[in-house]
Amino acid sequence: MLEIGATTQACCQGISRRSFLQVGFISALGLTLPDFLRMKAEGAVKSDKQRAIILVWLWGGPAQLDTWDMKPDAPIEYRGPFSPIKTNVPGIEICELFPLLSKQADKYAIIRSLHHNENDHGIAGCLGLTGKPPVGSRALPHLGAIVSRCKETRNGGAPAYGSSAPYPFMVIGNRLQQGHRLILGEGGGTLGGAYDPFRIEFDPEKGVQGHDLVLPQTVSTERYKKRVALLRQFDPLIGRFRSSAEAAAVDRFYEEAFSLTTGGKATQVLNLDKEPAKVRDRYGRTRFGQSCLLARRLVEAGVPFVQVNWSTHVEAEEDAGDGGWDHHYRNFEIMQERYGWVLDYALSALLEDLDQRGLLESTVVLAVGEFGRTPKINAAAGRDHWPNCYAALIAGGGIRGGQVIGASDKHAAEPVERPITPADLSATLLERVGIGTTELTSIGLTPVGEVIQELV
Repeated sequence: MLEIGATTQACCQGISRRSFLQVGFISALGLTLPDFLRMKAEGAVKSDKQRAIILVWLWGGPAQLDTWDMKPDAPIEYRGPFSPIKTNVPGIEICELFPLLSKQADKYAIIRSLHHNENDHGIAGCLGLTGKPPVGSRALPHLGAIVSRCKETRNGGAPAYGSSAPYPFMVIGNRLQQGHRLILGEGGGTLGGAYDPFRIEFDPEKGVQGHDLVLPQTVSTERYKKRVALLRQFDPLIGRFRSSAEAAAVDRFYEEAFSLTTGGKATQVLNLDKEPAKVRDRYGRTRFGQSCLLARRLVEAGVPFVQVNWSTHVEAEEDAGDGGWDHHYRNFEIMQERYGWVLDYALSALLEDLDQRGLLESTVVLAVGEFGRTPKINAAAGRDHWPNCYAALIAGGGIRGGQVIGASDKHAAEPVERPITPADLSATLLERVGIGTTELTSIGLTPVGEVIQELV
């Protein structure tokens, strides 16, 4: 059975919302997805250019003093070995490890006064992804799940996907882990598993990976075609309620529905070989760089929420992780050898590419982790967890760039101007895609945080 994402929540008819894309649910495919595509073509479901969100999740927590909030006048045991460089906006400086991003400061804003009280990766991660920490084993919906649910409501209850966008909430990367434990806050939460994300990942050697992207061995393409042909025999039962002109177009809609689940338009979006080599080089031929390129392609295809995970684990590779930002030791060596240039290449390319394609104005890009790092360098040349004050970079979607929001003290230890919480960031992202109090309460959610007015 071909299934896009795990399905754990059923609707009143016994079939989950996400089961509309399951090969095995023939009635759902034959009578729902083609009908949805017909509605889309007829204008009942509009394909307007609504805003999208790309969340660049820097799992593990990068150091504010070594990225966006440097303190060159602080003692060496605080400021570290890196120096600030000027950007193309007078008065704004960032770390010297990001020369490409320094040329685009007019496109983004820097928030230097983020803060909360959670020192644990898992709890802080849930807080950053949902706007609130978990309560026991229960978490609020991820922002992407909220966007998915609200988009479904706007579509009159129809599944919130289009002819080239396989699902409205996609994550590039595996489930986030703290040690060997999965964190809460990455899925549908209180909205249910039907709003969990559809996941893919990029492997530098194998390319785009995802077990839901191809038919399983037990369902051949020929077998699936026969199922679709069988469905066509029943279509006249529905066709009698349509005009003869509409009935004549039935095949086109079946083919479009078929392409969504057998590697047509949707999987073409995921084919990075379609990109010129120079574009792929510009992002960097790294897992993270190519993941950011995938995010651009998904947004371009109409996916409204894409999360790009820097890593699966918070831990560095030396600790059996896959290279998170949890640099309790060797922070400066790791930053200079790899992390700095990888992030600089990928994030600057993403902003530049979106801008050149006319997509930046309609796409919010947020780069942030779950917290920052201790201002004072530890004995292992690293920095430890620090939720008291950290920084983020945000651009696009109508965000006012070329500015700094908030300020920290002389050691970047505490906010001294305009304290901002993860809940405020969440409220701002949702506001940028048109989701406010009315829509949130209509789906049973209580709004959290306040919109950061300086950004909008």
